Amino acid sequence: MRYPDFLRIAVLLFAASATALAVVSIAGAHDKGDNTLLYVAVGWWAAAAVAGLWIGRRGAAGDAIAKLLASARTTPLLPEIQPGTILFNRLWWLLLFTVVAGAVAFLVPQVPTIGAGYALIFALGWRHHSSAVAAIEERDGVRFYVEHNSPFKPTQLLRTPGFRKNEPSPTDVRAGATP
Repeated sequence: MRYPDFLRIAVLLFAASATALAVVSIAGAHDKGDNTLLYVAVGWWAAAAVAGLWIGRRGAAGDAIAKLLASARTTPLLPEIQPGTILFNRLWWLLLFTVVAGAVAFLVPQVPTIGAGYALIFALGWRHHSSAVAAIEERDGVRFYVEHNSPFKPTQLLRTPGFRKNEPSPTDVRAGATP
């Protein structure tokens, strides 16, 4: 699976987790008749949205992604494409987090409320990373793929040859053009 695609899907999954947790926390608070929790939840989600927008305001890849790209293993062959397996191996903890936090919504609705805010921060904070990695791929003429490895090992990337984007500069002189 290409790394920019993995990052896009991860952002969508974090947003889906935030949405699911917000829905079950609202249902749990409504079931308990706790309007104060609803007001605090909306305030927390607004603060989380602002924090996520602030964290993800830059269009550049972060230091952690830069180190991950720099440590990518080079291979001339395309890796085996297994998007479902790779997504599950890398993001199993998000599924577990969402299920466990959502399961206690009717007992302790504060837990999914807090979890929804954190998932929202991650979704908004990572929203530009895939574009930054795609720009690096175009600039360097490579493609980065997520390597299939154990779910408990750190993420590793493979670097394969790609296509470099060559655009003419505005100052380039075209052959046969008259000044």
